[in-house]
Amino acid sequence: MTITAVGRRRTGGMTRDERRVVFAASLGTVFEWYDFYIYGALGVILADKFFSNVNPTAAFIFTLLAFAAGFAVRPFGALVFGRIGDMVGRKYTFLVTMALMGFGTFLIGLLPSYATIGIAAPVMLVALRLVQGLALGGEYGGAAIYVAEHAPPGRRGYYTSWIQTTATGGLFMALLVILGLRTAMGEENFAAWGWRLPFLLSIVLLAVSVWIRLQLEESPVFRAMKDQGKGSKAPIKDSFTNWRNGKVVLLALLGATAGEAVIWYGGQFYALYFLTQMLKVEHATANILIAVALLIGTPGFILFGWLSDKIGRKPIMLAGFALAVTTYFPIFQALTHAANPALERALAASPVSVVADPAECSFQFNPVGLSQFRTSCDIAKSALVGRAVSYRNVAAPAGAIAVVKVGDTTIPAFDGTALKEDEFAEKAAAFEAALGAAIRAHGYPDRADPAEMNFPMTTFLLVMLVVYVTLVYGPIAAWLVELFPTRIRYSSMSLPYHIGNGWFGGFLPATAFAIVAATGDIYSGLWYPVAIAATSFVVALIFLPETKHVDIS
Repeated sequence: MTITAVGRRRTGGMTRDERRVVFAASLGTVFEWYDFYIYGALGVILADKFFSNVNPTAAFIFTLLAFAAGFAVRPFGALVFGRIGDMVGRKYTFLVTMALMGFGTFLIGLLPSYATIGIAAPVMLVALRLVQGLALGGEYGGAAIYVAEHAPPGRRGYYTSWIQTTATGGLFMALLVILGLRTAMGEENFAAWGWRLPFLLSIVLLAVSVWIRLQLEESPVFRAMKDQGKGSKAPIKDSFTNWRNGKVVLLALLGATAGEAVIWYGGQFYALYFLTQMLKVEHATANILIAVALLIGTPGFILFGWLSDKIGRKPIMLAGFALAVTTYFPIFQALTHAANPALERALAASPVSVVADPAECSFQFNPVGLSQFRTSCDIAKSALVGRAVSYRNVAAPAGAIAVVKVGDTTIPAFDGTALKEDEFAEKAAAFEAALGAAIRAHGYPDRADPAEMNFPMTTFLLVMLVVYVTLVYGPIAAWLVELFPTRIRYSSMSLPYHIGNGWFGGFLPATAFAIVAATGDIYSGLWYPVAIAATSFVVALIFLPETKHVDIS
């Protein structure tokens, strides 16, 4: 990198052509998050349609893992399309990636369910997620670079922040589509077949997006580089085998994108799961609360992108990391107090414990769906997690049958390892009934009571989480673009971005959910984003440079 003094900065707003560039480049990001949110928001329905051969808790985890499968391959897409983008051009590369991504979303709406074609249904779902993931690996880098290379000096943070804003716009649009269809059709019809419509309607957005992007010209910075014959003939080699550049790639991952990703997913997506799965807030209510928080917090992307042009990318990102690390646990605990105070009272008045032989207790995380958790410990824990009841683990003598203690009530579990399917189902139903009666008797609610919810405070807490997102996401596109030279910029910035967002961020829901299932603490999943954000804070503070004065040409 070469740090140079910025020349005279242009005043005034965007020109008409610049607005068109920002809008067109951002449409792919809208697609990315529209797909992300409809899949995530419909996770419970998708679990029933495509993973109906396993118990509900495992099915939900498998659905999250199928969701995460698309994120797992994003770094590979970054390598493939990053290389094309550095050699062929920004425009045509992100045109292809958007088309692949859009058709993948549309085809999910046409997939037959597990009940119709068996195991082929989840296999095809995962295959489409993989295609989408590969396409996503080339989409964001191209859009961010395209806008940054059109932006005048001293305004890259502001211009690229619009891409981040429209990402949230995609989530908000998906939310409105889902809520509108659910309201118009009714929950029964929506669960039966209406869930397909949000996926199918994406074809309209795809058609408009492709048409608009076809009107664009190539990036002027890329054209100038090609005219001068300074392009890279081996961008992957030049990006990752050269230690000077490879070191920056590694630091960008650990010090920027990993922390940004877990705060993004933790503050919006995991917050939605926490409301619906842990606090038992009704799905429509939780979606509305998230939508309101997004609407209020979205201007923060523009504000912090603009501010990063004034004071730098680094201090704003560091502030976002620090706030998440220090306040995530208090905020989510306050969400419990505001959204489901009856649950908070029950946790304090009637603590639950699982007394079991530790050797019987498994880490119930099964990515391929072949394992069965039938020891008495696993049965007890699975039932409690399914009811979103926190518990503590108490060791029992070797070979003892696990028991659940709710206040002064004791409910014995059973060993199902040697039972036939019908016998296991009968015993499991009896245990579930006894456990449900006990926890209800001790004040544990089946659902959050809307009459007891503090809606203003719940919304305020969710807005705080969104503001943290805007702090780390608003400046990051400009920061990544400025870290790398033009000839290998697409490849170099795409890989750390998609490892961060695809692996560190994309696996957050499944990882956090499994941690909660293992520990019994509804807040324990937060350790994952907190630890990653703390790592990024330290790495960025010590090793990453400020880049707002970099000459990217």
